[in-house]
Amino acid sequence: MSVLTETYVLHNGVKIPKIGFGTWQIPNGEVAYNSVSYALEVGYRHVDTAYVYGNEESVGKAIRESGIPRDQIFVTSKLPADVKTYDGTLDYFERTLRNLNMDYLDLYLIHWPWPWNEKGKDYKKENIEVWHAMEELYKSGRIRAIGVSNFDVEYLQVLMDNCSVKPMVNQIRFFIGNTQEEITQFCQQNGILVEAYSPLATGRLIENDTIKKIADKYNKTVAQICIRYVIQRNALPLPKSTTPSRIKENADVDFEISPEDMEYLNSLKDTVE
Repeated sequence: MSVLTETYVLHNGVKIPKIGFGTWQIPNGEVAYNSVSYALEVGYRHVDTAYVYGNEESVGKAIRESGIPRDQIFVTSKLPADVKTYDGTLDYFERTLRNLNMDYLDLYLIHWPWPWNEKGKDYKKENIEVWHAMEELYKSGRIRAIGVSNFDVEYLQVLMDNCSVKPMVNQIRFFIGNTQEEITQFCQQNGILVEAYSPLATGRLIENDTIKKIADKYNKTVAQICIRYVIQRNALPLPKSTTPSRIKENADVDFEISPEDMEYLNSLKDTVE
């Protein structure tokens, strides 16, 4: 499964494995520990978590007990959306490191432009303050790369206009039929890697008959088509599963979707209700 050893290169030169193992909605404890452990066993070398997922302890334990050197595993976590101050950012970064029981992160993201219950309100000034704290942590060497999640073009531009370090990553909801083209094109034109969370639309694409026909053509599963599609869009998929067979299946994407079929998949809209 060579795709697991392939990497993208962030604009600061840091290499990031092309597929990440997502842990959103995986509960702390045995389930998270076993899922991450198995993912690492089958070859994943990139694990994505967040403070608000509540599973950093189990994710960190699985990584530490895997027997794989820490510098061979790319670890991402995220600052809670409600934290919008300089000091709060530094505080929650320390909390995440304690939860993971690690002394550095490979990637740290601002989880959302606004607090969870204030979507759409103007938090540009606060995000600049948060980003300055992220820059300090980055320059100290305690984070190898910094980025954002769920940021639109306007919020990305604000950071780029007011900060010394450009975001390296923007993690967004991205799947066949929902590729957020304006954000995706802006990021790719500005050297910001797009990471795709929910590349299977939280499982809702699995029963899509249109994608099933493409999958049958390649003798692959719908999930494998969805994940491969993201890679061929030069984005980074973060599939999540707690089922060993699916964890393995989601990484078995060493095939190529033809340009014609990519064009067709790009044309699909409203793939989920």
